[in-house]
Amino acid sequence: MTAIRPVFLAMMRNRAGPILVAFQIAVALGVLVNAVYIAEQRVAKMSRPTGIDEQNLFSLTSVGFASGFNPEVSVREDLAYIRSVPGVIAATRITAAPLSQGGDITELSTLPERHGTKLTIAYYEMDEAGLATLGVPLIAGRGFRHDEILPPSSPQGLTVAIPGVIVTQSLAQALFPGASALGRTVYFDNHPVKIIGITRDMAGPGWPSNFVSFYNLVLVPRLPTGTTYLVRTVPGRRDAVMRTVEGHLATSNPDRVIDDVHSLDFFRRLLYMQDRNMAIFLLTVTTLLVAISCVGVFGLVTFNVARRTKQIGTRRAVGARRADIIRYFIVENALVTTAGVVTGCVLALGAGYWLSIRLQLPRLDLYYLVGGVLVLWSISQLAAWHPARRAAAVPPSVATRTV
Repeated sequence: MTAIRPVFLAMMRNRAGPILVAFQIAVALGVLVNAVYIAEQRVAKMSRPTGIDEQNLFSLTSVGFASGFNPEVSVREDLAYIRSVPGVIAATRITAAPLSQGGDITELSTLPERHGTKLTIAYYEMDEAGLATLGVPLIAGRGFRHDEILPPSSPQGLTVAIPGVIVTQSLAQALFPGASALGRTVYFDNHPVKIIGITRDMAGPGWPSNFVSFYNLVLVPRLPTGTTYLVRTVPGRRDAVMRTVEGHLATSNPDRVIDDVHSLDFFRRLLYMQDRNMAIFLLTVTTLLVAISCVGVFGLVTFNVARRTKQIGTRRAVGARRADIIRYFIVENALVTTAGVVTGCVLALGAGYWLSIRLQLPRLDLYYLVGGVLVLWSISQLAAWHPARRAAAVPPSVATRTV
């Protein structure tokens, strides 16, 4: 077996090339590991289940502009028509479409004066058809009754006590860990309300995750001040129903216009556009870095072969086998790659720590680092294989012609 010490000493006589390649591998490892980790976090974020029947939902907003426009009469007429359209399962008036940038936020606490467990939550105002429209099942308690639905809130804020709210499962567990939240009193914007129902986790507005947790959502039995409708259809009928409803409402009332008619797929694409673009960009960069590292290793070994033609020929002339020549260059490349990946591990951990603080991401998992080391080390060795084989093909006669 080729001794490592002679290979190392020979390599240090011309150390600039190996040092540059080792540095290139170190940078590639540091970027590769963290980029893949961030991309994986983005993909996981985009893959979060919404809990709602988003494939069959669309939203539509009515905006009145004339002095004679009566929003309450318009809402009653609109909902009566929408619910009568063939293919519609349920429809409701809602604060904003899920996954959109709309919706309201407030604080929810377990004790008065915002004491106890306190969380920032998003909430939707809706009528008794809201749960059926969202397609979200209750796991405990009950839904809203028609007689519980409050009129829109006044500009002065909450004036009528809310009879009860429905919360998601994750929010219930966060408020009362290890205990049942059903029937408990919480303080919604510092007003006492009772939890009458708990639903399966579902998506709220598309707020950033560091602002409001994705599943921290409360449903309030109150009509929203706006006129946004959420409509759920039978599978396969969403687009046709959306066109029918939009066409009718656009002509049924001359005192308003219809705006923002979109499926929930549209809001999902808009919400995750930056995450998707970031994941694509990071994966592209890492692919290019790995390719450049392979080219660097290939170029270094090829240069060494060309520079050591006389040496290789002499060794072959005195009895060195092809396997000995291949082994020599593979060991030399292994030393360079190992130095690069050791340095890269330090860079990767340092960059991962900085990113976890700056971007509020979880700490870098070590298995990403181990995977990155194995991938780069293996690819670097494969990149050196062909030049090493070409070096072994130098015939012994070369030495006698060039010495």
